Amino acid sequence: MESSSPSGTGPGDGQAPERRGLAALSPGHQLTAVLALIGVALFTCVHILMVFLHVAPSNTLSKQHGALVGAWVYPEFEQNWKLFAPNPLQQNIAVEARAEVRTPDGELRATRWYGLSAQDGAAIDGNLLPSHTQQNELRRAWDIYTGTHDAQNRPNGLRGTLSEQYLRRILVLRLDRLGAAGKGETVERVQIRSKTTSVAPPKWSDEKVNQKPVYRQVPWWTVTSSDAPLDSGTRVRVQSSTGSTDSSGSADFSADSSTGGDR
Repeated sequence: MESSSPSGTGPGDGQAPERRGLAALSPGHQLTAVLALIGVALFTCVHILMVFLHVAPSNTLSKQHGALVGAWVYPEFEQNWKLFAPNPLQQNIAVEARAEVRTPDGELRATRWYGLSAQDGAAIDGNLLPSHTQQNELRRAWDIYTGTHDAQNRPNGLRGTLSEQYLRRILVLRLDRLGAAGKGETVERVQIRSKTTSVAPPKWSDEKVNQKPVYRQVPWWTVTSSDAPLDSGTRVRVQSSTGSTDSSGSADFSADSSTGGDR
């Protein structure tokens, strides 16, 4: 038994398929809808660009069109947050460190300055997969230290004290790897300094930047056994809980550092 299709809905009934969406509109209305969509897309793109320039760090484009950006954003689209806070690094910071070591004869000598940040940069340059330590350990430690200490290198609270301890441990470990202390020598103090210069603006920019270097040198830090990792092999001076230095000798956390290095 054959089933019959409802009238006007079966195949071959001569009726065109039902139109929906824009296709159901007349040509004039279709043109209007397309122009409206293009207008909305352009408005969205302009709005996103304006808000991006508003919340992005100060740059040449935002400075040139600051009035236009402000007129677009304020007051309806005002933003109270910023991209990349704090601003991306626009400085070259060279960090160097040295140690004061006691020789087996009991004499004290200061090593040469070691360019730690230069070594990290050389390890990263051309390396497709640089380690997080090479990229950030020393840089972030020095950044946190300078941000939590005043101009007289006094810590601003507990975070400043912790940042100093963290940085001192990094210095002890790095100087030991470089062979700052020779065989039989003991690291007693370490010191760090930096040279900061602003990155020059591009030639097409009219921005003026003071490129005079800014120097900072931290006083000598006394090294204790807590500053040397147990597996580093670093010989450091033992300090008692009262803060006085034990004159009986040093703590040997495995073997003496036998690498000479330049001193």
